[in-house]
Amino acid sequence: MSTRPNSPRFHALIPCAGTGSRAGTSQPKQYQTVAGQPMVMHTVQALAQLPQIAQGWVVLSPGDDFVWPVDARWPEHFARLRCGGATRAESVCNGLAAMLAAGVPEDDWVLVHDAARCLVTPEAVVELIDACRDDPVGGLLAMPLPDTLKTQKPGDAPRVDATVPREGKWLAQTPQMFRLGALHQALAQAAGTGFEGITDEASAMERLGLAPRLVPGSAMNLKVTYPADFAFAEAVLKGRT
Repeated sequence: MSTRPNSPRFHALIPCAGTGSRAGTSQPKQYQTVAGQPMVMHTVQALAQLPQIAQGWVVLSPGDDFVWPVDARWPEHFARLRCGGATRAESVCNGLAAMLAAGVPEDDWVLVHDAARCLVTPEAVVELIDACRDDPVGGLLAMPLPDTLKTQKPGDAPRVDATVPREGKWLAQTPQMFRLGALHQALAQAAGTGFEGITDEASAMERLGLAPRLVPGSAMNLKVTYPADFAFAEAVLKGRT
């Protein structure tokens, strides 16, 4: 991997060290069975289909004891790294550092994708790559906010404080695609504050004064978060077979 390619390559990085406490599952949600296999396997397989992806990296917590498939379902060009941190941002930062240590060039592109966004399609990822491969910053899949947005008054019972104009507001999704070196620099700088305020990779790049490109995604690319989301994901995945 130390050989310098003629042009930057594309890598997938999947943070997979979270516990998924809101999902109501007895194990980390990424390992919950959905449509016949652990949810994260659907995510890995969707990205592994792309010939543009040179290699994939799945970041696990150091104490992860999940038994991974050893058959053909696991793509050979995806590696598992036991360097996850206490937060998603720390896991991504550690994963990027491991990629750099492995000899991945700093100007290669890395597409960071949530393990729980198992409904992402290869077509959507290709659109992101095509839109951002010549961009000076990089970008992310996102959806223009479709619904009326409310803020909440302080208090025990949730009550509306105000209606916020939704024009110009987007819901961030993943993958989020940035140069490896630049993204690692952005997250490493944020590490000094415990990654405070860093909710995704784009927010780290914004701290550097950069403006990531917004690439329209799909409402189908939801992040499985709550118990009801599992049934929806299962129905969609079974419908694709």
